Amino acid sequence: MNTIATKPKTEGTKMLQVMGGLGALCALLIVLTYEGTAPRIAQLKEEALQQAVFSVLPGTQSTQEFYLSDQSFGTTPVENSTLIFAGYDADGELIGVAIEASGRGYADIIKVLYGYDPINEQITGFYVLESKETPGLGDKIEKDAAFQSNFSAMDVALDADGSAIKHPVSTVKHGEKTASWQIDGITGATISSRAIGSMLDASTAKWLPVIQKNLNTLQTTPAP
Repeated sequence: MNTIATKPKTEGTKMLQVMGGLGALCALLIVLTYEGTAPRIAQLKEEALQQAVFSVLPGTQSTQEFYLSDQSFGTTPVENSTLIFAGYDADGELIGVAIEASGRGYADIIKVLYGYDPINEQITGFYVLESKETPGLGDKIEKDAAFQSNFSAMDVALDADGSAIKHPVSTVKHGEKTASWQIDGITGATISSRAIGSMLDASTAKWLPVIQKNLNTLQTTPAP
């Protein structure tokens, strides 16, 4: 009987097998770690978002989630709907609505939350949820008190028929702000400043008319 000789395993082959095994083990550990920490990460993000809501809607004691789209508005999510948060005071009176917006900055996508007072038609607060802008420059959008002051009473009133923003939100060069719907930009962080203006302009133009049309629902829905 003929026998086929097998080549002995070389050191290189053994090393490849060991490396392959270690790679598989590392991949398994990564998956297990993610599965173990994902709920905690989600919880922390939810808590941070709630804190941001209270920050942009001063005086809020309780919140209620609403889902809005071009065709619907209510407390039940539907396909392609956007989540917003209504804030209520201790007596259950509506204070305002917190809305997320996002857009590309200098380094990456910036995600923010802003507060909207539908009675006075003003933006009442601004909070950066996610940003990778340049430290010391672009990150001033979340750290610079002067820039944050742009959003304490920003005019976002609608036109007479309630279908569009009367004066679109825009960013101007630092020191050239002349109106309450303008954002006084940050010197040295032009792209980041303009990104905020662009995302707020787009978000307010799309959602504020929808919110105003459903203002009675926001005011009469019992606060939790």
